[in-house]
Amino acid sequence: MNYQEAESYLEELQFHKIKLGLDSMRSFLARVGHPERQLRYVHVAGTNGKGSVSVTLLTLLAGAGYRVGLYTSPHLSSVRERFRINDEFISREKFAELASRIKTVLGAEKITYFEFTTALALLWFAESGLDLVILETGLGGRLDATNVVVPLISVITNVTMDHEAYLGTTVAAVAAEKAGIIKESVPVVSAVAAGEGLEVVQRICYERNAPLFLYGQAFHAEQDEHRLWSWLPVGAALSAERLEALRCSMRGSYQLVNASLALAVLALLRPHGFLFSPELIRTGLAAVRWPGRLEHICLDRKSRAVSEQAQATDSENVCYLLDGAHNPAGVESLVLTLRHEYEYNRLIVVWGAMLDKDLGKTMPLIADLAGVLLLTRPEGERAATPEQLLEHLDEVTQSRCERVPMVEQALVRAEALAATGDLIVVAGSLYLVGAVRKILLGELVP
Repeated sequence: MNYQEAESYLEELQFHKIKLGLDSMRSFLARVGHPERQLRYVHVAGTNGKGSVSVTLLTLLAGAGYRVGLYTSPHLSSVRERFRINDEFISREKFAELASRIKTVLGAEKITYFEFTTALALLWFAESGLDLVILETGLGGRLDATNVVVPLISVITNVTMDHEAYLGTTVAAVAAEKAGIIKESVPVVSAVAAGEGLEVVQRICYERNAPLFLYGQAFHAEQDEHRLWSWLPVGAALSAERLEALRCSMRGSYQLVNASLALAVLALLRPHGFLFSPELIRTGLAAVRWPGRLEHICLDRKSRAVSEQAQATDSENVCYLLDGAHNPAGVESLVLTLRHEYEYNRLIVVWGAMLDKDLGKTMPLIADLAGVLLLTRPEGERAATPEQLLEHLDEVTQSRCERVPMVEQALVRAEALAATGDLIVVAGSLYLVGAVRKILLGELVP
C-alpha cells in the first residue's frame, strides 16, 4: 500500500467499534516477534493531562540528548501526529510500509483502529534504536491496547468521570480501569485527588508492591507572583533535589501539576541512566508545545499571517484560543484559566462536541462566560448537531446562541462578531479543535 491506501485502510477500521481487551494485540505482537519487549517505557494513563505530561517528558528527554518515541491519541488532523521520535513525526513512506506489513500479517483478521495504530507504533519504535518510549493509553488502562508493556514507570495523572459507557459510572470504577496499568513492583507517579479514586489506586499499588509517588505527598509545586515556580520533593523517597526558577510555557494552573508529574518521572528515571541538569530542565519546560491545548493564535485579518507577539487589542488582529477540553473536569480547568489568566473584552465561543459526552455539565460551564456561543458540528457520526447541543442550555443562554452547522462558516461568523479586544475560544472536542487548527494554520505534520 502507498500512504493514501494505508490511510484509507485504517479509516475503514473505524467501522469496527471500540473493543477493550488485549487478546488481539497479544496475538498480533507474538506473530511479529514481540517488538514491545525490545523497548523501555513510561506508560501514561489518566482522565486529563496525559498528553501534557507525555509531551513534557519528550521535550525534556530529547533536550538532554536522548532518543525518545512518543505515542499519543487522538490526533488533530493527521494520523501521523500520533507517532513521533523527538521532533520528527513518522514519514508517509514508513507509515505505509508498516501498515502494509500489519495488513499482511493480519490477513482476513480485523482489529480496531486503535489496536492498529498501537501495533504500528510499537513496530516503528522497535526498529528505531530508542532510549525510551512514552506510551499514552487511549481509553482507560486495564484493557487498553497499550497495556501489553511492562514499563519502567507508570503514570496516572488523575481520575474523573469520562467515557462512562466503557469505564464505569463511578469514580472508583474508572480508577480501577486506569489503575490497570500498574505492574508488579513498577513505581507509580500520580496526581489522583483524595477520595475513592485515590483509595483504589493506593490499594492496587499495595497489592502489586508498586511504590506510589503522589503529588502533594511525595512532591509538590509552589508558584510565585511572577509565574515562576519551584518543584519540591518531600523527604528522601525520590532521591531528588529541589528545582527553582522554573517556568511553564503552557498556561493553566493545572499545568504545574502536569509538569510536576513529569519531573517526578525524571527523578525515577535517574537509576536507569537518564541524567538531567537543572538548567536543561528549565530550558526544556520553557520549550514545551502541545498544539490544540490552550493554544493561543493571533492572525492578521487581511494577510492571515500568524504572530506570536500579536494581541487582541490590535484592531488588525483576530485572536483565538484553541483547547481540547471536552469533559467536565477539562472544561472547569478551561473556565478557571479564562477567568484568571486571560484578558479580553468579550468571549466568543465556538463549541462542538461528541454526543456521548456529559453535555449537561460541560456546556453551562462555558456558556456562563460566553458573550456569544456559536454551536457547530465537527465531522464524525458521534458528533452532536447544534440543535442537540442547544437542548442542554436554559432559555436565557439560548438567546446568546447561534447555530452554524459548518465549522468553516462558524469561524467566519466568529471573526465577523469579534471586535478589538475580543477573544474567540474554540473548545468542546479535539475533533473540532483539529478541524479549526487545520483551517487556520494548515497541517501540523508536514
